[in-house]
Amino acid sequence: MGLSWRAALRWAAALGGLGVLLGAFGAHALKDSLAPEMLAVWHTAVLYQFLHALALLGTGLALQRSPDCRAWRRAGAAFVLGCLLFSGSLYLLAVSGWRWLGAITPLGGLSFLLGWFWLWRGISPPRY
Repeated sequence: MGLSWRAALRWAAALGGLGVLLGAFGAHALKDSLAPEMLAVWHTAVLYQFLHALALLGTGLALQRSPDCRAWRRAGAAFVLGCLLFSGSLYLLAVSGWRWLGAITPLGGLSFLLGWFWLWRGISPPRY
């Protein structure tokens, strides 16, 4: 279970590029059509997507050096899942107003936390 270094880097590039696109879309196309609180929800989704695209980039680069590290492979998968669940649910909530999507968002947050845990777990203590 988990991502290869190539898959992690591809996902990082895709999520980062999509973050630019969705950030610009929110700033220009949605600024006049969304209520300020929903625009803030959109911006939160963009921010977390960008942060975790960068985390995924770092994870992919680490996996390039240690491709058999299961913890880092799991971290990569958790970051992707977190982006899809957390940011995805917030994007949909902002444009649709469907409040029930807010129940999905914490699952994405949990995926982010698991990703950070697995990233930490993959770091071996120094050997003396």
